[in-house]
Amino acid sequence: MTDRKAQLAANLAQVEDRIASACVAAGREREEVTLIVVTKTYPASDVRILSELGVRDVAENRDQDAAPKAAECADLPLRWHFVGQLQTNKVRSVVGYADLVQSVDRSKLVTSLSAAAVRAEREVGCLIQVALDAEENGRGERGGVGPGGIEELAALVADAPGLRIDGLMTVAPLTGPYAGRQRAAFERLMDLSTDLRRAHPAANMVSAGMSADLEEAVAAGATHVRVGTAVLGVRPRLG
Repeated sequence: MTDRKAQLAANLAQVEDRIASACVAAGREREEVTLIVVTKTYPASDVRILSELGVRDVAENRDQDAAPKAAECADLPLRWHFVGQLQTNKVRSVVGYADLVQSVDRSKLVTSLSAAAVRAEREVGCLIQVALDAEENGRGERGGVGPGGIEELAALVADAPGLRIDGLMTVAPLTGPYAGRQRAAFERLMDLSTDLRRAHPAANMVSAGMSADLEEAVAAGATHVRVGTAVLGVRPRLG
């Protein structure tokens, strides 16, 4: 086993233990939580090793890095998640490889994603990115729509050809009423998910929690956690 593979295997085992322990503490089954490994800034060789180690879900946040990496790993049984703020001029490229876009936060993006998905003859899953640092109908500092905008945006996705409404995503806010209160933030997201499922019963995906706060996300009820640093190590600086 190469040094890098051994390192990733050890890190992955530690994260797996954390998720399993969090599930036990929350009275949940381990199968209820999917680990998404955030591979941004890391090479395709790492993605290949992760696949060998059993990882099936990987996430990227910049199309210029993700597109060539996904192409290089096209032979692997992976689900690719796009988690970054997405500009409409990158949509066509992203739809070429992303199975899910977790950062849907405006109607113009829904229109672009739908057109690209139809053109590519693909169905793309969409999560509404919720900004818990925003006013009810505002926008967040790091993207996302305020809670008051979820219903309208979800309806747009559900009606858009080539798209599927799968659920909600959030990033623990750095400002506002939930700053430093990850568990409360994730519990709020779960309440919003309950509201969403009244209109869209199949939209039961809740993506929340990262390396530092995955336990709080599991405790609140998240179905997916997005972990980068704890698996891959401290990120190299981008030039």
